[in-house]
Amino acid sequence: MRPRLSLAGLLGAALLALTTATLPADAVQTTSRVAEVIPAPVEARADPAADFRITAATVIRADGGAREVAEYLAGLLRPSTGYPLPVVTQAKTPAISLSLGPTEGVGDQGYRLDVTRSGTTIRANTGDGLFAGAQTLRQLLPPTIEAKEHQTGPWVVSGGHIVDYPRFSYRGAMLDVARHFFTVDQVKRYIDQLAQYKINRLHLHLTDDQGWRIEIRKWPRLATYGGSTEVGGGRGGYYTQEQYKDLVRYAASRHITVIPEIDMPGHTNAALASYAELNCDGVAPPLYTGTEVGFSSLCVSKDVTYRFLDDVIGELAALTPGRYLHIGGDEAQATQPADYEKFMHEVLPLVARHGKDAQAWHEVAKVNPPLSTVPQFWDTDGQDAATAAAAAAGNRILMSPANKAYLDMQYNPDTPLGQNWAGYVEVADAYDWDPATVLQGVGEESVAGVEAPLWSETLRTGDDIEFMAFPRLPGVAELGWSPRATHNWTAYRQRLAAQAPRWNVEGVDFYRSPQVPWR
Repeated sequence: MRPRLSLAGLLGAALLALTTATLPADAVQTTSRVAEVIPAPVEARADPAADFRITAATVIRADGGAREVAEYLAGLLRPSTGYPLPVVTQAKTPAISLSLGPTEGVGDQGYRLDVTRSGTTIRANTGDGLFAGAQTLRQLLPPTIEAKEHQTGPWVVSGGHIVDYPRFSYRGAMLDVARHFFTVDQVKRYIDQLAQYKINRLHLHLTDDQGWRIEIRKWPRLATYGGSTEVGGGRGGYYTQEQYKDLVRYAASRHITVIPEIDMPGHTNAALASYAELNCDGVAPPLYTGTEVGFSSLCVSKDVTYRFLDDVIGELAALTPGRYLHIGGDEAQATQPADYEKFMHEVLPLVARHGKDAQAWHEVAKVNPPLSTVPQFWDTDGQDAATAAAAAAGNRILMSPANKAYLDMQYNPDTPLGQNWAGYVEVADAYDWDPATVLQGVGEESVAGVEAPLWSETLRTGDDIEFMAFPRLPGVAELGWSPRATHNWTAYRQRLAAQAPRWNVEGVDFYRSPQVPWR
């Protein structure tokens, strides 16, 4: 069992609880929550005289297409408040109003939020924007709003005015379910946590040397045999196609698009072990439960390889409504450079034939991929000539530098989980970088967005996911959403500290970094 709170942390938590319990209710409610929102809004103006109190008489008014987000918001607020909060189309009583329609200056993912003494209003051009506004509204309420059971209140929304929209349209997180398998419920919990910080893409790393985690009906042994183990020799597991579709639907209900990854031509031992004919020598290797990389490769010269991939890509594309499929392409040391280029020139058209565009790790840039392909930069030195050339040609680049954005890197030498091949990544390291300058030759106009990968060689439980993701994930989310001008570590660490009571209520097992003045 890893250590949780130090003695100082326990005393601090006890002091917080004592203070909250003994101060008058109105004193507990801060007037500065507008200034504490993560990600930082484009424009935020607090007005303590305009605080709005949710009561048993409050309703949630939704016009037109706003009802879906309104029902989601009601589902969040009802358990802790104990109030009915009916969703209505007209309201004469104080209301939280969600309005979908022409909203100036916020684009297709932004919103305007106004809190006055008479009500709270979120306006947006799209459901995505309304949903983002709902996440901000959560942070304007006391942390106990996140509880799953009735709390005392009062339920005061901090007054003020917010105009907000994202810097980048793509703000992602990757979860590796191949090295260790995570259940549908564990992934759904992570989806909910991502949504709180306006993450809108979930990249699922479904296959690797250690396990194949998605049912492919034309090649059933991929899942039943290739998915039967994991790092360390555990039981592994896989998602049926119905379970995968359930995850996709659940993510969509949180305005998150799932991007599935089938890694290739390397990281393929689970597939090679499942079907001997995929190996150049026709001999299936044993299943693998270690953590080495770069030793496996599909057989580039065999026709069956491309029939296999056509089937896999076809079934996965049919299950995935989003635009992109991720085809891996990293650490292919067992594939000769000429074979790698041949392979990608065969596979990229396969993806297009099934109606999708490709994402891939940045090694794909070496083959001059179609401009619709999105290379994902993961290296640590800030230089890659092929990726810079792809950006110059017109490809958009997704930024995931391992020494900044990889959530599986250890915080420090004492971290009981994670790896350190890219260095130790403390909370400040994960926050204090700029997607528009991190890779030489790739400016803001060429950046698709940011993504925070979480590899699972050392992660086995939902608590493990949370301990490595929090508190770093909100920082990467802010890099993707907030204007560059808002970027300030000194201010951010104070806002991050304000999230701790919320995470405590939610039961998030976060790392209490000494860099942050936790409340």
